[in-house]
Amino acid sequence: MSAAPSRGFWPLRDLPVVGWLLAVVVVALAHPFVPVPRWLMIHLLLLGAITHAILVWSRYFADALLHTAPGPDDRRVQGRRLLLLNAGVLTVVTGVLGGAWSVTLTGASAVAAAVIWHGLALVRQLRRALPSRFGVTVRYYVAAACLLPVGAGLGATLARDPSGPWHDRLVLAHAFVNVLGWMGLTVVGTLVTLWPTMLRTRIADGAEQAAGRALPVLVASILLAAGAALAGSAPAVALGLVGYLGGLAVVARPSLAATRGAVSWSYATWSVLAAMLWLGGALAALAVGVITSPTWAEAAGWFGWLSPYLAGGFGAQVLIGALSYLVPVALGGGPGPVRAATAVLERGSPLRIAVINAGLLVCVLPVPSAVRVPASVLVLAGLASFLALVFPAIRASRRAKRAPVTEPVVWRAADRPRGQVTGLAAVGVAAVVLAVAAGAAFDPTTLVAAAASSPATSQPPAVTPTGETTTVAVTARDMRFTPATIEVPAGNRLVIDVTNADPANVHDLVLETGHHSGRLAPGESARIDVGVVGHDLTGWCSIVGHRQMGMVLQITATGAPTPPGTREPAPEAQRVDLAADPGSTAHDPTLPPAPEERVHRHTFTVEEVVREVSPGVTRTLWTFNGTAPGPVLHGRVGDVFEITLVNNASIGHSIDFHAGALAPDGPMRTIAPGESLVYRFTATRAGIWMYHCSSMPMSAHIAAGLFGAVVIDPPDLASADRSYVLVQSELYPGAEGEPVDMGKVQAERPDAVVFNGHPNQYDHRPLPARPGERVRIWVLNAGPNRATSFHVVGAQFDTTYKEGGYLLTPGHGGSQSLDLAPAQGGFVELTFPEPGHYPFVSHVMVDAERGAHGVVEVTG
Repeated sequence: MSAAPSRGFWPLRDLPVVGWLLAVVVVALAHPFVPVPRWLMIHLLLLGAITHAILVWSRYFADALLHTAPGPDDRRVQGRRLLLLNAGVLTVVTGVLGGAWSVTLTGASAVAAAVIWHGLALVRQLRRALPSRFGVTVRYYVAAACLLPVGAGLGATLARDPSGPWHDRLVLAHAFVNVLGWMGLTVVGTLVTLWPTMLRTRIADGAEQAAGRALPVLVASILLAAGAALAGSAPAVALGLVGYLGGLAVVARPSLAATRGAVSWSYATWSVLAAMLWLGGALAALAVGVITSPTWAEAAGWFGWLSPYLAGGFGAQVLIGALSYLVPVALGGGPGPVRAATAVLERGSPLRIAVINAGLLVCVLPVPSAVRVPASVLVLAGLASFLALVFPAIRASRRAKRAPVTEPVVWRAADRPRGQVTGLAAVGVAAVVLAVAAGAAFDPTTLVAAAASSPATSQPPAVTPTGETTTVAVTARDMRFTPATIEVPAGNRLVIDVTNADPANVHDLVLETGHHSGRLAPGESARIDVGVVGHDLTGWCSIVGHRQMGMVLQITATGAPTPPGTREPAPEAQRVDLAADPGSTAHDPTLPPAPEERVHRHTFTVEEVVREVSPGVTRTLWTFNGTAPGPVLHGRVGDVFEITLVNNASIGHSIDFHAGALAPDGPMRTIAPGESLVYRFTATRAGIWMYHCSSMPMSAHIAAGLFGAVVIDPPDLASADRSYVLVQSELYPGAEGEPVDMGKVQAERPDAVVFNGHPNQYDHRPLPARPGERVRIWVLNAGPNRATSFHVVGAQFDTTYKEGGYLLTPGHGGSQSLDLAPAQGGFVELTFPEPGHYPFVSHVMVDAERGAHGVVEVTG
C-alpha cells in the first residue's frame, strides 16, 4: 500500500509536475530548433505532468474517500513509484527523439509498471476499506490504471514503425485509450466530489449513483472506439465517441445541479469547466471527422488537428485548474495559509481564463499562421502564468503559517466585485483581438488569403446554389494530397480542412480560384471555404517542386459542365544575361588548403537568400551558408567530418554527403524549419565528392543552389603550383521570387550552365597561371541534369583522375577532355607551354554557349 500525499511541501511529489510544465514551455518557445516539437509538447504535458499528477492526487482522494490511513512505509513506497514513472517518461522521450525503439520500449514498460503498481495499491485499499459513499471514484481510478498499460503498448508499437500501414488507426486507438481512458476516467471520477468542493456547495443527491451508472458506459465506449479503430470500422469509432459523450452527460447532470448553489467561482472552477467543454467539443468534432473521412489517414488528420485543443484546452486547463485549488490545501496549515496561497493563485484569474480560451478559439478557426502564432503565444502565456504564481503561493502559505494565530483578513475569490471580473475578462479578450490584428498587419497577405477564402470571392457558379455544404478533410503527406480527387455536387458549398501530416516538410494548398490555406508547418491545419462550386477546379501545393512531384488536388463538380479555365498567365521569368560581368559576386575558384586537423567540424546553415545570378537578374536561392555552390571542404583519406546542419529556411531540407558511406535514414533525413542535425562520416576514399540537399524533389533543391564539393586528396598526391575547383551546375530561374522553374527542370531546358554559380564569370575574372607551372583543376558535375566534357582549349592533360582512379598519369600519353555525368567528379593536370588565354569549356557545346565557359590567363 502507498501513501497519500502528506500536508506541506514534498519535493518528489510537488516538483516533477512543475518541471514537466516548465519543459513544455521551453519546447514551445524553442520549437523551431527541437525535433518533433508537437509530439514532444503533448507528451511532456500528458505523459509527464498529468500522469505524475494522477498518481499523486488519485492516491490522495482515495485515502480521503475511503477513510484509510497511510502506513509507516507508504511515503517511501510512493516515492519509488514516482521515481519509476518519471524515469520511464524521460526514457520514452529519449528513445523517440533518438530514434532508438528499444529505449522507447524500456521507457513505456517502466511507465506501465508504475501505473500497474499504482492500480494494485488502489485495489488492495478498496478491499481493506469499509464501504464508502464515494468509493465509486476509486473504481474510476482502477479502471483508468488498467487502460494506461494498453495505451503505452500501442504507443510503443507506433514508435517502432511510424510508417506502417496501421499507423493512422494505431494513432487513434492510442489516443482513445490514453486520453479518454487514463486521463478522462481519472478526471471524471475526481470531479464527482472535487467539483462541488471547489464551488463550496453540497454534493447533489444521486451524484454517486450517476457516477456508478456512467462508469461501465465510459469504459465500454473507450474499448469500442479503440477496438473499432484497430478493426477499421469508422461508424463504430463514432458510436464509441458518442457513447463516451453520453457517459459524460450522465455524470454531468448532478454536477450542473451543484453549480446552482455555488458560493465561489474561482480560477480553479472556471478552468475546469472550460476544460470539460473543450473535451466535449473536441470529441463531437472528432466523431464527425471520423465518420465523414473516406480514409483513415484523413481521420487521423482530424485527430491531429484536434490534438492541441485536447492537450491545451482540456488537459492543461483541467490540470492547472485542479492544482490551483489543491496546492493550497496540500500545503496545509489551516484556513489562513490556505487562503493566503489561494489569493496568490487567483491573481488575474478572469484575464487568464479569457486569454487562454479566446486564444484557443482563434486557433481553431481557419486563420493563417501570422494570426495563429500570436494567439497561441497568448494561450501559452496564460497557461504558463500558473508557474509564475505557484512559488509565490508557497511563500505566502509559509508566511501565513508564521503569522499570529489570529486569522488575518485575506482576499478571497468571491470577494472580487463583479464589474472587476467582467472588466478583466474583457481585457483578456481584447488582448487576443489585438494579437490577431497585429498578426494580420505584420503579414497583410493574410488578409488577401482570408478574402480569397470567402464565398463572396469565388467564381460565379454555373448552377443554382443548393444550400448544402460539403466538408472534406484533405491530408498532405509524402508529396500527395489524400484524397487526390474530391467530388462535390454542383451548387454545393465546399469547405476543405487541410492538414499537413508530413513529419518535416512544409506544404500548402492553393486553388485556381485564388483560395489559399497559407503555408502549413508539420502538424498544422487550415480550413478553406471555397464557396459554391459550379465547375471543376484544380488545386496544388505551391512549394517549389511539390506540384511537379504530384501534389495536385482535383475538385470535380458532379452534374455540371467544366467551363474553360480563366487563370492569370504566369509572370515572365527574368532572362539571364550570359555576357554580363558578375563583378563582386564572382566566386573564388582556388582550392582551400586541407587543414592539419583530422577531424573537421563545420556548421552548414540552409538559408534563403536573394542574389544576382547575373547582373540585373536576381533570384531567391536556397544555399548552404549563403553561397551556391556551398563551401568547398578539403581533407585526406581517413579524416572525419562532423557537419551540423541547421535549417533556417521556410521549408524542409536535408543534406547528403557522397564522400561518406552510411545508412541515410537518420543523417540524411529531411528536417523541418528551425531544426538541426549532426552528420558525421569518415572519408575512406579519395576523389571530389558531391554533397547536396536530398529532399524531394531533389532536382528542384539542387537546381535552387543546395550543392557543393568535398575534395579528398588521393594518398601521396604530388603538390601542384595551383589548384582550382570548378563545380558545374544549371540555372533554371523562375518568376520573381521563385528559386527555380520546375517546368524547365523537367524539360531539361536550363537558361544557363555555369561553373561555380555564374555564367562565364571566369571570362571576366580569368584563372591565373604561368608557363611551366603544374596546374590541377578539380571538376565536379553537380547537375542536376546535364553531363559535361571538360576541355581546355589549346592545352592537353597529362594527368586525368576520375571517380577514384587515374585514367592517365604523366609519361603515358595525353588527354583532351574529362567526361563526367551528373554527380561525378575528378581532376586534370596540365602545364601551359607559353603565355596566352586558354579557354576552358564544357565540350557539350550548347552548354558552353549557355555559360559553361571561362579562361585561364597565362602570363610571364
